[in-house]
Amino acid sequence: MTEVRIYKPAKTAMQSGRRNAKRWVLEFEPASAKQTDSLMGWIGSSDTRGQVRLRFDSKEDALAFAQTNKLTARVQNPKPRRIKHKNYADNFSFHRTV
Repeated sequence: MTEVRIYKPAKTAMQSGRRNAKRWVLEFEPASAKQTDSLMGWIGSSDTRGQVRLRFDSKEDALAFAQTNKLTARVQNPKPRRIKHKNYADNFSFHRTV
């Protein structure tokens, strides 16, 4: 059976928003190692499934897709987001710790 990985991608450093990080992604696990082309030095593989990345609105939709296509799914749940509350005025506080 073919293995797939289902996960929710993290926000990239180039984004300020979280729009692209709300959907779940299904990726195929690589079937073979990547090889270096001796002439150009490019890295490639004969595995074309490595280029496929499917996006779903929910984890359940991704799991249903994997089950209907007889794929072995490995789900990686996202870590909970910790928000550190900051206040600009605290930068100038007399009781500020360095």
